[in-house]
Amino acid sequence: MRVLYKDLCSHIMALTDLPAGSAVGFMDREMRSGEGWPEKLSENLATCRVFVPLFSPRYFTSEMCGREWFAFTERMLHAKSTGAGSVSAIVPALWTRVEFSELPDSVRHIHLDNSGVGSRYATNGIYGLIKLNRFRDEYEETVLGLAERIVRVARESQLPVSRPRDYEATPSAFKPRGSGPRHIHLTVAAPTRDTLPEYRDRHPYGDDALSWNPYHSESTRPLSALAEDLIRSLDYRVTVADFDDEDTGEPAPAEPAAPDPQTARPGILIVDQWALTDEERRRRLKTFDAAARPWVSAIVPRNRADLQCRSEEGQRLAEELERSMPTILERARRGDSRIAVNGVPTLNAFTGVLPAVVAHSTRQYLKHAEARLPQAPHVPRLRLTDPPGPDTGDDHQGEA
Repeated sequence: MRVLYKDLCSHIMALTDLPAGSAVGFMDREMRSGEGWPEKLSENLATCRVFVPLFSPRYFTSEMCGREWFAFTERMLHAKSTGAGSVSAIVPALWTRVEFSELPDSVRHIHLDNSGVGSRYATNGIYGLIKLNRFRDEYEETVLGLAERIVRVARESQLPVSRPRDYEATPSAFKPRGSGPRHIHLTVAAPTRDTLPEYRDRHPYGDDALSWNPYHSESTRPLSALAEDLIRSLDYRVTVADFDDEDTGEPAPAEPAAPDPQTARPGILIVDQWALTDEERRRRLKTFDAAARPWVSAIVPRNRADLQCRSEEGQRLAEELERSMPTILERARRGDSRIAVNGVPTLNAFTGVLPAVVAHSTRQYLKHAEARLPQAPHVPRLRLTDPPGPDTGDDHQGEA
């Protein structure tokens, strides 16, 4: 990998007007030891223009690589939400051959551009081209093409610098080996622009709950779209629904039953306190809370820039939310999701807390989804000491 990194830096210097001696990039392997390397790694992920992962089967089993992928993806999603970056700044390369079926769900949307390179690259990867001298010319061609793509993407994406993310608190974008598919059901409870009270600011709202954008001063995207992308980047399959279209069900029994693996999945409700201004929706939220299983969590966005959320009416609705959803909110406060239900004040805080809520809901689901073997029906057995039954005389009767 050091050979590849050195050659890429040499090509990029030749393709750009960077001053001689400038740092072209960084390689994480150079920082995996020594004091302060997590902070240095986080700083580089927050400032680099392009992220170049080297795909191999081993890459997708590395927790460190998964953390790097998530941190950079989160940065791109922030840029996309503010309209500052619509071009992906991830330029993957094949270190060794990887089948599409081996890629995590969080990676499959990234385009692996093999145009302009030889067939041996797709078959052997860069590692194979380096190791076999007879492929030297194809190696040089492949690395030059990769350098050209990196320079082009750096110019097109214009990815803004972000604040470094705490490395130790960064989740991995790759699910643990052998964990199987992971699912999250995301539900949004919010009013529409047409169902709001007259005094409520309409800027955050749209035609349905999925259009709700509580951080509209920071983001141009609905919160549900950002949340869906972020959950998918954690290697989850996600479904998204409007609470008004959901079946709230009946109150749960005292002892929660193990979920049906065919239909149940961890769930997250993102709820706007202004949704409680509608009496019917408030009643349905109460029913939803009473029926909520332990693996259903909640997030309550409350934009600190929204003055109406801090008004007397906003405070009244916050208290009404506490009365309407005591079960889910109390569970969150007893666990590790307290900030999620105490009012998430900013977009950065929301993207920071969402992975923790996803992990909490998944742990609760796995804890309560105990494998239970179905009981076989009771079949009486004839014991040798039992006397034979009475002869009815109709053992061989037929029907006309």
